[in-house]
Amino acid sequence: MTENNTHSIVVGYIAWAFGVFGAHRFYYGKPLTGVLWLCTGGVLLIGWIIDFFLIPSMDEECNQRYQSGPIDYNVAWLLCFFLGIFGIHRFYMGKWISGIIWLCTGGLFTLGFLYDVCTLNSQVDEINQGVE
Repeated sequence: MTENNTHSIVVGYIAWAFGVFGAHRFYYGKPLTGVLWLCTGGVLLIGWIIDFFLIPSMDEECNQRYQSGPIDYNVAWLLCFFLGIFGIHRFYMGKWISGIIWLCTGGLFTLGFLYDVCTLNSQVDEINQGVE
């Protein structure tokens, strides 16, 4: 049986460096606690420090939960974080119409971008499961 390696632990730790903003929690498919970390500074830095030790288990959980396929989670996340307001990650996932809308409206006035940050893993998983 081949191992399903959808998320990179290295990217997880890089996102953890910005963890007081919840970046690693969004990356690992935990949007509710990502928002909590964003609003509370990583729950006053204590949760952020504890998460340093939880990253390997979060990574393993994602590898079991999400399906690998033609769309790479790491590429999608990097495009979303750095160019998401322009919809570049949507073009990468083959969502051309919404990509053009994001490009012309600043990530649909940033609300669409925030939606994507909370749901990107599910979006990529859905695409990867549909392609075989």
